[in-house]
Amino acid sequence: MPVDLLSGLSVALAPLLPWPVLGALIGFALLVVLVAALRRARGTLLRLLAVIVLALALINPSLVQEKRDPIKDVAVVVVDDSPSQAIGDRRARTDRAVEQLTDRLKRFDDLEVRVARTGEGGEAGGTINETHLFDALNRAMADVPRRRMAGAVFITDGQVHDVPQVPGKLADIGPVHTLLTGDRNEGDRRIAIVQAPNYGLVGKSVELTIRVDDMPGRQSPDAAVTLRQDGGAPGTIRVPVGQDVRIDLPVTHGGQNVLELEVEAAKQELTLANNRAAVVVNGVRDRLRVLLVSGEPHAGERTWRNLLKADPAVDLVHFTILRPPEKQDGTPIRELSLIAFPIRELFEVKLDEFDLIIFDRYRRRGVLPQMYLENIADYVRKGGALLEASGQGYASPLSLYRTPLGSILPAAPSGQTVDRPFLPTVTEIGRRHPVTAGLPGDRIDAPPTWGRWFHQVDVAPNGGTVVMQGADNRPLLLLDRVGKGRVAQLASDQIWLWSRGFEGGGPQAELLRRLAHWLMKEPELEENDLRARVDGNRITVERRSLTPDPRSVTLTDPSDQASTLQLADNKTGRAIATVTASAPGIYRISDGERTTLAVVGAVNTPELADVRSTGDRIQPVAEATGGGIHWVTDTDSGPNPGIEVRRTQADRSQSGSGWIGLRANGDYTVTGVTEVPLLPVGAVLALVLGGLLMAWRREGR
Repeated sequence: MPVDLLSGLSVALAPLLPWPVLGALIGFALLVVLVAALRRARGTLLRLLAVIVLALALINPSLVQEKRDPIKDVAVVVVDDSPSQAIGDRRARTDRAVEQLTDRLKRFDDLEVRVARTGEGGEAGGTINETHLFDALNRAMADVPRRRMAGAVFITDGQVHDVPQVPGKLADIGPVHTLLTGDRNEGDRRIAIVQAPNYGLVGKSVELTIRVDDMPGRQSPDAAVTLRQDGGAPGTIRVPVGQDVRIDLPVTHGGQNVLELEVEAAKQELTLANNRAAVVVNGVRDRLRVLLVSGEPHAGERTWRNLLKADPAVDLVHFTILRPPEKQDGTPIRELSLIAFPIRELFEVKLDEFDLIIFDRYRRRGVLPQMYLENIADYVRKGGALLEASGQGYASPLSLYRTPLGSILPAAPSGQTVDRPFLPTVTEIGRRHPVTAGLPGDRIDAPPTWGRWFHQVDVAPNGGTVVMQGADNRPLLLLDRVGKGRVAQLASDQIWLWSRGFEGGGPQAELLRRLAHWLMKEPELEENDLRARVDGNRITVERRSLTPDPRSVTLTDPSDQASTLQLADNKTGRAIATVTASAPGIYRISDGERTTLAVVGAVNTPELADVRSTGDRIQPVAEATGGGIHWVTDTDSGPNPGIEVRRTQADRSQSGSGWIGLRANGDYTVTGVTEVPLLPVGAVLALVLGGLLMAWRREGR
C-alpha cells in the first residue's frame, strides 16, 4: 500500500502481521500506556516511545523510488481534402496551415503529431459526396489510450457531415480546434433536385421538382436554367429563385434517360460545380406487346410461346394459320372451331402498338394482302422491330422475300435448302456483337458444345451483319437496321432442338432473349455504343464496336477540365477503361462521334449543397471539448504567421485570441523501482530496548 510523497517517490507499508492482529496488539499496548499515564507512573513517555517504535517496525515502512520514462502525448491534425476545399484559395491555405502547424508542434518534445486526411483508408474516411473528418480522427487515434490524447486540430472549410450527435463524448480526448480555410461573408448560387423518380414508362413523361437558391440572400428574382436531355440540343427556361418549380421529362427510350440542368451564374459565386445537376430516370416498358404469326403448326411453335409467355411483362398475341384459304375439305363452317383472323385490326388499326412482330415459318397463302405487308415494312422503317424465322417456305416461290417485306429483309433466298446435320457457329464479327458474344457453350479454339441442327435455308446476304453461320459457313442469323427500325432473320426453323435438349441442347433462351432485346433497342444490347458505368467514385467507360477502334476518348469533368483515356480492347467487342472521379458531378465522355454522360455522386450531394465556409457545424464539438474556431486568414499575416500553440493543463483555458492549447497529460511508464527500509532492524531493536530499559530505570528510582 504505497503513499505518494513526490513524483517518483513514495512510502510503501508492508506490515509483518495482518492488520487486524496488528491493530489489536497496538491497541492493547496503548491501553497499557494509558493506564500507566492515569496512575502517573514514572517512565510512561518512554514506554509510549517504545510502543510507537515497535508499532512502526511491525508496519514495516519503506521508501520507494520509481524510475519513470515519460510517454509522449498524441495530437492529431485532420486535413480536409474534400472537393469543396478546391474552391478559391482554400487548398493553398490548407497546405500552408498544415506546414506551419506541424512545424510548431515539432518543437514540443513530449508530443507525437499524427496527420490524417479525409479519404485515406477507403471511402469510410471521406467520400466525394460528403466530408468525414471524425472518421479520419477515429482512425488516427484508434491505437491511442484516451489519457494520452492532447487534442485534435481540424483544418477544413467547415462543411463537415459526420459531426457526432453527442459531442460531449469527445471531451476525454482533449480540445478539438478548427482552422477555417475559407473567407467570411461568402455567397453562392446552386440548383437542387427536390424530387425526381428513379423510373418512368417509355413513351410517357415524369415530373421533376427543381429549386434554385441564392445564399445567403436572393441576388436576383429569377434565373435562366438550361436543360439538355441525353446530350442533345439544349433548351432554356426561366425559374424563380427560392421556389420549387415542376418540369416534365419525357422518357424516350429504355435504360438511362439523363437530364442535365445548369443555372446561370450569379453575381457572387464560389463555384459553378453546384450550378449543375443531373437527373437519371431509368426507362422501363409498361408491357411489351409481341405479335407472333406462325405460318403453319410445327414442333418449334412451343419454343416461341414458352419464351414469350415466361416473361410476365410480355403481352403475346399469337396466331397460327391452321387452315389456309385454299384448303377445301368439305367441313361445314359451323363445325369449325377456328376464329376469323383479325387482319385489319392487327395489321392496320393496332399495328403501331406492337413492340415486336415475329413471322415463324410463314409463306404467302393469301391470308395477308400485300397492302398489310407493306404496312409492316413501313412500321419497321419508322422504328418497329421484325424477326423472321425461315422455314421451307422461304426458299419457295411463296417466300416472304417476294412481298413488300423483301425490301427490308437482310437476305435473299437462293431457292435451295440444306437438309443434313450441321453445327451452328458464331462468326468472328458475331463474337463482337452483343447478341451472340459470349454465348454459353461457344468456344474460340474448338467447336461449340451445343447440339446440331438438320435444316437450313440457303440465303445470300444483301445487307446487315451475319453473326451466326451454319452448314458450309452459310449465313444462319443476320441482323440489320432499316430506317429507324431493326430486322433479324434466322435462316432455319430448328432452334427448337436446343430447347428439347437434343445432343445436350443449346442456349436458345439466352440467344432469343438477347435477340428480342436488341430488336426492341434495349441499350445494353447496342453493338456500336459508348457508355459509362459509375460505381462509387469509379467511372468505367466502355465502347462497343464490331471492328476494333483505336481512338481514345475525352473525359470532361464537372469543372470543364478535359483529359484523355485510352481504352483497352478485350477482343469481344468491348474496349474498357476505368478512372477515379475526383469530384461529384456530371462527367462527359466523347470519342468524337458518340457522347455519353456519367453522373457521379448523389443527385443533391451534401458536399456541394452549401460550399460556404462556416464554423456553425463544428461549434458544438468545440464547446463540448473546450476547443476554439479560428480563421486561417486571421492568423496568416504578421511577422510570425500561423496559429500559436501552447501546452495547457486540463483545468485551464484551451483556446484564446490567436492561440490554441493542447492538453499536457504527463503520462509515464515505470522502468525500475528502488526500495529502502525506513526502520532497519538494528535501529528498531536498539530504540525499543533502550526505551524499555530507561523506563524500568525511571520507575526504579
